[in-house]
Parts: sequence; C-alpha cells; structure tokens
Amino acid sequence: MRDAIVIDQLELRARVGVPDEERAQPQRLTATLWIEPRRDFSSLGDAIENAVDYAQVCEAIKGVAAEKPRRLIETLAEEIAAHLLAAFAIRSVEIELRKFILPDTQFVAVRLRRDAQ
Repeated sequence: MRDAIVIDQLELRARVGVPDEERAQPQRLTATLWIEPRRDFSSLGDAIENAVDYAQVCEAIKGVAAEKPRRLIETLAEEIAAHLLAAFAIRSVEIELRKFILPDTQFVAVRLRRDAQ
C-alpha cells in the first residue's frame, strides 16, 4: 500500500440537484478523499513545504463546491478531482461524495478515482 492522506467527511455546501428548486439553496454534502501524494512520507523531512497541505486541499474543495450550481454530484466529484490533480503534487485521488436528499435513505453517494497524467 502506498502512502495516503485521508480526509473523512469534509462538510461542503453546494447548489446541486436536477430540479431547479433543489439547486435554489446550498445543501449539505460530505466528501471523503483518499489522496496519494507524489512524494512518499519518508522523503518529507518533516517540512510542510514538501508535503501536500491537507488544510489547503480542504479549502480548495470547498471553493470548487461553492463556485457554481450543478445538476449532478457526479459532475462535482469530477471537477474536484480535476482541480486537486492540477493544483497539488498528488498521484491520484479517490473521492466519495455524499448527498443527503432522499427521505428513505441515509445518503446517496458517488465514488471515483482519478490519476495524474
């Protein structure tokens, strides 16, 4: 297993949903991420400038989620993955994005994994 950073159930606010009324107000989503950095933890030298700063990653995810309305959480998950791969020194990211909308479920979720090119 490679070194990984896990961000568990980051709280997001996003306008997402197929009906217009569902997108009218931001709703609660959560994101869980598994991030594989380009550098192994053993090579970081205890220096934040060598690491993937997970606080900055969280702020970037919140920014992507809040920037515009979307119909599908699949679209939001794709956009988050693309942004993180472009902005941070990571090899891959896996995202589970949860939405709390259907009354007879705890949540619905999408999950994807994307690798750097």
